[in-house]
Parts: sequence; structure tokens; C-alpha cells
Amino acid sequence: MRAALVERKLFGGTCVNTGCMPTKTLVASAYAAHLARRGSEYGVAIEPPIQIDMKRARARADMVSTNARTGVETWLRGMSGLTVFQGHAHFEGPDRVRVGESVLQAPRIFINVGGRASVPDMPGINAVNYLTNTSILQLDAVPEHLVVVGGSYIGLEFAQMYRRFGAQVTVIEKGPRLIAREDEDISEAIQQILTDEGIAVRTNATCIAFSPRPDGIEVRIDCTSGQPQAVGSHVLLAVGRRPNTDDLGLKKAGVATDARGYIIVDDGLVTSVPGIWALGECNGRGAFTHTAYNDFEIVAANLLEGANRRVSDRIPGYALYIDPPLGRVGLTEAEARKTGRPLLVSTRPMTRVGRAVERGEMKGFMKVVADAETQKILGAAILGVNGDEAIHGILDTMNTGSSYPELQWAVPIHPTVSELIPTVLGNLRPVS
Repeated sequence: MRAALVERKLFGGTCVNTGCMPTKTLVASAYAAHLARRGSEYGVAIEPPIQIDMKRARARADMVSTNARTGVETWLRGMSGLTVFQGHAHFEGPDRVRVGESVLQAPRIFINVGGRASVPDMPGINAVNYLTNTSILQLDAVPEHLVVVGGSYIGLEFAQMYRRFGAQVTVIEKGPRLIAREDEDISEAIQQILTDEGIAVRTNATCIAFSPRPDGIEVRIDCTSGQPQAVGSHVLLAVGRRPNTDDLGLKKAGVATDARGYIIVDDGLVTSVPGIWALGECNGRGAFTHTAYNDFEIVAANLLEGANRRVSDRIPGYALYIDPPLGRVGLTEAEARKTGRPLLVSTRPMTRVGRAVERGEMKGFMKVVADAETQKILGAAILGVNGDEAIHGILDTMNTGSSYPELQWAVPIHPTVSELIPTVLGNLRPVS
């Protein structure tokens, strides 16, 4: 088939340019600094204080992104049958898209425009200079005091990263606890990990507002306890994402969106207009690179192979890349309880995981939730060293539809984190 691809700005999308690749590269630099400070615990003498070369750390992250972006663009431009257009695309009808002077007409159109940081209209926000997950990547010096507004995944990753680079860090969260979509025990453990590293966490921030000060930016908190404000040299807004759908001319094509601007799709990712599909972050059905790629797999299989793959068949899995990381799959315990099904739950602290003890990284725990009648695993969390990798043993088991006893009697490799999964499964007990 002949195909056209339109890219407005940078090839590779969020992950390559402002998401996973640059941020995880910086996380690796922050981990190296953290480990260097702990060198004496491992019998390695490193003279304090540890020096942070932020320019070099940023240059390394830029290089990783640039190499990936260049590779993607070179591959696309060299693909037979594909014409690449650079510019802003917008609909002129249900089968027509304009890019500059060119009008493209096709029976099938795929929208995959991603999203960007949300900037709510909070009091005083337009009177101060603030950072988002994109602009903070341009910093080439460590902030004196970074105030992170938003206690969820993006905010916490940057909070720990810059604390390890040497900044004073305060996290402000409007809700009663961090990452509210997780179970309370997970939230509490993550907050303890962060506070142990010297990060100040302020929850129940009921009236967040901003104002400039000669010594930085004042963020008013109005919490139930503690100081009523925090003054930072820099402020990072990490309060959610919004889809890049507001300037695509979707109304001219008849493509429906919800109240937040996400494109409404069915279980096969078809929009309200036959012949137009929406994939990735802009459809509100997943905010990750792996879910965006799975969207492609679903559409390609259905179109080209006559399959009947559905988004609703996808088992959600994701990770929070603080250190130690959180690997998550399926339902939380709170979500599982809402089903009314009889449940089994098991937990195991990382202090009893040999691999964690050997590495001196024993924070966190493992948790599994299963259905007592069907013996199917409903969800799991591994907050601990290599948790983002070890969780895949459970994720794969859930995808195959196997029961937990089948995984319980597997013979995993020692010494690993994954070897404790059968032990955790063997300790599943009913919950009231």
C-alpha cells in the first residue's frame, strides 16, 4: 500500500523526545550519584562530596534522544511506498487532511498525535516561570530548591532524580496521599522511600497558588499542618496530561471527542467516523508507549489479518520509575474488592528477598491479589529492586489465562527477585 505520514515536529513522539528515553537516562545518572554516596557501604572508598556535572548529564540524555530520533526519521524516510510530510496536519473532511499546500485524501486515516503537559488555571500561575516535564529537560544546572506540584508518576520521578542530584525538593499533592490510584500501603511505602532521602512531602494541599518572590517562587499550600507555603528556586508542574487534539480540525471530519479532548473510540479503536482510527495517548485508552504500540497491533491485526482484537482484552501494566521502581499489573486490591469476588492476598517485604539483601536495596514489598474461586491472578505490585522487570512473570501468566498454582510450581532462577513470586503465591490467604 502507499502511505503518507505527517509529523509536526520531532520524530519518535513523546517517549523518544520528552518522555521515557531522556528521563530514564537522567534517572540512571541520578542513581549513579546515589550509589556513589553509598560506596562505603559496599567497601568502595569514594571521597565526598560527590560532584554533579549537570551539563554532562543533560548532554548524555540529549544524545540518547537524538540518536533514537535520527534512527526513526532515517528509517521512515527510506521506507519504500511511504511519503513523509513535515508540518501541521488538520482535517478538511472525513477523508481529507491538509498539510501546508498539500491536501491528502485517503480511505483510511490514523490519528496518533500524543499529548502534552496539562497546565490548569491555578491562581497566579501566569505570574511565575514554571517547568513542565518537557522544559525541565533543558536544565543544565541543579536547582537550589525544586518544588514539584503533583504527587503522581511524573512528578515523583523528577523529585527523586533532582534530590539525588543535590537539590532540596518539596512535593505538593492536592489529594490526601501520593499516587492515589495505587493501594494505600503502596502509597505509604513510596512516600517513606522519598522522605528517607530528604524529600519533603506535603499532601492535602487544599489551595495551591503561586506568586513571584525576589528569592524565587512562592507556592501557597494551605495544608492542614506544616508551613502554609514553600519557596522554591524552580517549580515543576506535574498535574496531568492533555491530548494534542485541539487544532486538528476534528469537527470538520465529524470525529467526536470527550469533555477533556480525548478522541472517542470503540473497542477496535475506530472513531465516530468509519475509516478514521485514533491510537496512542490521544484516545484516552492508555498513556504509555507500550499501550500505544499495542493499539497499533490491534488495528493492524484487525485490518490486515481479519482478526478481532480488542482494547478491552488488554491487561494494564505499567511502572513508576523511582528507585526502587514499582511494577504494576492488573487490579489493585482496592479495585479487586469492588468486584465483590472472594479474594486471596499475599505480601512479602523486600527485606526477605535475597537479591535485595545482597544489593543492599531492601525497601518495598511484593503483593499479589487473586480470585479465590477461579484461582486467577487479578493483579500484582512489586515495589522493590528490579520490580519493573520481575512483574513480567505475573503479567505473562495473566495474559495466558493460567491459574496461580501453575506459576506457583515454576522453578525460577536463584538468586533473583522473580524467584520469590512462587513463595508469595504460596502464601495467598483469604481477606475479609
